Amino acid sequence: MSFGTILFQLSKGLLVSVEIFVLTLVFSLPLGFIVAFGRMSKNPIIRTITKVYISIMRGTPLMLQLLVVYFGPNLLFGIRIGENYRFIAVIIAFSINYAAYFAEIYRSGIESMPVGQYEAAKMLGYNKAQTFFLIILPQVIKRILPSVTNEIITLVKDTSLSFAIAQAEMFTTAKQISAAQTSIMPLMAAGVFYYIFNAIVAWGMERVEKAFSYYR
Repeated sequence: MSFGTILFQLSKGLLVSVEIFVLTLVFSLPLGFIVAFGRMSKNPIIRTITKVYISIMRGTPLMLQLLVVYFGPNLLFGIRIGENYRFIAVIIAFSINYAAYFAEIYRSGIESMPVGQYEAAKMLGYNKAQTFFLIILPQVIKRILPSVTNEIITLVKDTSLSFAIAQAEMFTTAKQISAAQTSIMPLMAAGVFYYIFNAIVAWGMERVEKAFSYYR
């Protein structure tokens, strides 16, 4: 197999990795906000439930969560799962896992805001929604961007964990080619792809941080 053919096959796996990456962010970022608000809720039941959820998601391996989401419906409820569920299971597992991490990042950013800003907004006649979305949230985003960037970069590499349920993303494809060719080159090529992917993500997040620099 030529090096060009290896790169072509890896590029198809890269597309799957990008899909996992994008869809995970689409679902986990807003879900993280919901969990964060639940974690800060004055209702002790909601607060406890979200606290336990975050503890489980952060305290157990993502690979284990992938296996539970994929095999759980059949083992627990006898539901027969089709081949298409493999990709769906990856998105579900990644989304609920990363939502827990994002929730704690959001919570730390929101709780770091001085109480005086809420009081000043109230004095100016802002209601709670206006205070949060117009005054607090833009500043929170600025504060949490470095932490969010770290999680997003980690997500790029974590997409390789999809191999646990045989989802053919880039790393799985590289392993299959490497085993068939008894060569480490496909794995090295995959490493280059991951590095470039991460570099693009890091560049994009740096641009976002600069866009919010006027809040300094």
